[in-house]
Amino acid sequence: MAFNIDDLKPTPGSRKRSKRIGRGTGSGMGKTATRGHKGQGRATGKVSARFEGGQTPLFRRIPVKGFKNRDAVEYATVNLSILEERFESGSEVTPEILLKMRILKNLKDGVKILARGEITKSLNIKANAFSASAKEKIESAGGKAEVI
Repeated sequence: MAFNIDDLKPTPGSRKRSKRIGRGTGSGMGKTATRGHKGQGRATGKVSARFEGGQTPLFRRIPVKGFKNRDAVEYATVNLSILEERFESGSEVTPEILLKMRILKNLKDGVKILARGEITKSLNIKANAFSASAKEKIESAGGKAEVI
C-alpha cells in the first residue's frame, strides 16, 4: 500500500479548531465578541498596579526626605591596624596590592587610610587620601604617606 502526500491527515483530536468570534449571535460568540461590556479595561487593557482609582497615589503622598550628593567622593577605607597585621616592614602599599590581597573588595572612588590602631613598621603607603592622624602615625613610625 503506497501513501501519497494527499493521503496525509493529522491524528484525530490533535488539532483544535480556532474560535471564530464576532460572527453573529447564533455562534454564541457574537455581539461583544468575548470582550465583555464597556469599561475601563476595554480600551487600554489593564490598569497599572500603582493606580488607585484617581486617588493621589501612595508614592506621591509620601514626602521625599534627603538627597544624594552626586559630587560626593566615596572612599574605600583601610585602618592602620590592618596594615600592621598584613604587611612586612619596608614594603610598599598601593590600592592595587590591597585589592590583590583581598583587604578591599573594590576601590570605589579611591582609598583612604584611617588611624584606628597602632603602627610600628615603616611602610611606604600610596593612597588617594589620609586622615591627619594616620599620616602623623605613619611618619612617626618611619614610613612614608604619599598621596596619589
